[in-house]
Amino acid sequence: MPRMEDILNLPVQDPPSAEFSAAHLNWIQVEGGRQGGDNIALIPYARVDDFVKGESANAECPASFRVESRRKRTQGSVSKPRVDGYLEYTLYVARCISYLLEDYRDSESGGDGANNIPASGKGSRPGRRHMMRGCLCHFTVKRLYSRPFLALIIYNQQNHVDKTGAPCHGILDQDALGTRAMYAPRISEELRQKVMSMLYVGMSLDNIMQHHMGEVERQGGPHNRDDFLTRNDVRNMERLVRNSSHELDGNDECSVKTWVHRHQKHVFFFQDRCGSEPFILGIQTDWQVQQMLHHGHNGSVASHSAFGLKKLKYPLCSLLVFDSSRNAIPVAWVITSCDVHQDIHKWLVPLVDRVRTKDARWRPNAFLVDDPSFKTSIIREIFRCRVLVCLWHIRRAWVKSLLKKCCNFDVQREILKHLGRTLYCTRSMSSALDSVEELMQIFVDQCAFMNYFRSRWLPKIELWVNSLRTLPVASQEPYSAIEAYHLRLKSKVFNGLHSSCWQRVDWLIHTLTTEFHSLYWLDQYAVETAYFENPRDGSFSTNSWYQAMHIPDVDVLLDEENLQFAKVISQADRTLVYTVWNPGSEFSLCDCPWSRLGNICKHIVKVTILCKDRQVARPLLAAQVYRQTLLNLLQSPPDDPLVLDHAILHATRLQHDIKALEDLSNSGLLPPLPPDTNSQTMDNLLLFPRLQ
Repeated sequence: MPRMEDILNLPVQDPPSAEFSAAHLNWIQVEGGRQGGDNIALIPYARVDDFVKGESANAECPASFRVESRRKRTQGSVSKPRVDGYLEYTLYVARCISYLLEDYRDSESGGDGANNIPASGKGSRPGRRHMMRGCLCHFTVKRLYSRPFLALIIYNQQNHVDKTGAPCHGILDQDALGTRAMYAPRISEELRQKVMSMLYVGMSLDNIMQHHMGEVERQGGPHNRDDFLTRNDVRNMERLVRNSSHELDGNDECSVKTWVHRHQKHVFFFQDRCGSEPFILGIQTDWQVQQMLHHGHNGSVASHSAFGLKKLKYPLCSLLVFDSSRNAIPVAWVITSCDVHQDIHKWLVPLVDRVRTKDARWRPNAFLVDDPSFKTSIIREIFRCRVLVCLWHIRRAWVKSLLKKCCNFDVQREILKHLGRTLYCTRSMSSALDSVEELMQIFVDQCAFMNYFRSRWLPKIELWVNSLRTLPVASQEPYSAIEAYHLRLKSKVFNGLHSSCWQRVDWLIHTLTTEFHSLYWLDQYAVETAYFENPRDGSFSTNSWYQAMHIPDVDVLLDEENLQFAKVISQADRTLVYTVWNPGSEFSLCDCPWSRLGNICKHIVKVTILCKDRQVARPLLAAQVYRQTLLNLLQSPPDDPLVLDHAILHATRLQHDIKALEDLSNSGLLPPLPPDTNSQTMDNLLLFPRLQ
């Protein structure tokens, strides 16, 4: 039996499940000291909440644990700390009581328990009825002074018993009255989140109760406290929703600080504006953590930055992951008074640490940046994955400006095609600037758009071109999902009814974490359970990639000879035919109403998929940049042996890509490749080590 002095030698236990209880830990009984005879265990401090949730879900004795007392110290306040000295000390006490039932057992002093008055004569304390059964179950959590990242759990009393040692609630309590004594005193957080989400999206109390009763019937009757959800429970939550307010203080800064203090578990980073330090707030709920773990692992994480730059007090940056239906799900929000890429390391490190605390093996395949100003080296180091450039933002900005400032459709598509050709100039910066100069000379009569382009994008062209020369370009697949998220966020935030609140950060926080968060929670719940198809927000189905899957190939008329345009038959009205110009390119344009609003329509996506499958279109920008990078690599072999080893490791994949380009060149769909680029390309690549 170890002594308390040996606790730092104990193994740190980190169960792989999202939530865990005492049954998942190996407990060690300590000898001597104030905790003599108690069971102890070491876990990461970041997983204390997971332990509390898991312990509250005990099947035999359901009980929620509340904080009875808490003490804190500052680092450096103790000169010689004890081995079990703490920075934070928290005592958790079980809240155990038969659901809505009184305890009629005899008290220790005898007499009728229902009418028994304590010796003090003061009666029972208001709000403490959950203590009536005298449950002694409690445990202590110490955030160790010498190891702040570790938490020492001291289980002083692990059984739910009273002073006599008899079970005082749950299915083991023989004196409990009625079947409801088997269950916890309140509904679970999962059900509460579910009901609150339904209320935020506007579902009525009757519909909520009808759905809940139907679920209970399907599972064969009640099994836990959640199954006894009452109309009063829903009314109480409805009252909370109705009375909730974003304005916790008249001063916006004070209101934000109050919100952060009340919702610390949803804040992964906070820095108040002080002097030269900008305001930064990172928000991530428990549900968002789970989505990031589930969909982000071996998937893609994308940034949606600078939203509301002109209308909001501080712009919003969202991090997105993509589900199996290619829909974007927000997994974190960052509100900052500076450019989001300026202090990206400050908030990105705690965000990734927060996720990897749950699963140390978590790792995405790629991170998509929509702004070349992002410090890609920091992102690559933190996420341990490749970084791709996403052209969705720049494409949308150009298309919407063209539609607004240029009235001729033919001129619009020609300008957009030339702009795409400018980004294709990745061989040298001079060729890109020459292309810009040519653009301005050809379309000199389009003064409105050219003035916009000259003031807004000309200073950034060099940054974009250099970014495309050094980073791979993301495929078009996530563009539709990011756009659907953008439109949904815009419709919710920039509602004209709330225009007076746009300059308040607390209102933006409240909107994101209540109504907007509930939309995505309910969407995923509907996907997983097939419930609530009708109440789901219609914008969920605006993902053009998802809609394009329902267009048959026979409804697409593709001119495979000159590839100037493609025709797509409308699915709503078979008499309508839409034209997609510059098919298969990132800068395609369609004449359908949805595309005329500056969006990526399902017709563009369908044509792009078809061109890729048939290999009949000019390769996308991503493929062309990749090809040029390979050719440059062949002409100038690197000196770094790590780069050479990496090239050998991916020899098979590179050979497949180059062979595809060679086939396109032979079929006349590409300009002839350089003489030294043929089927022996990979052999030359494998010769690099021998040539050094």
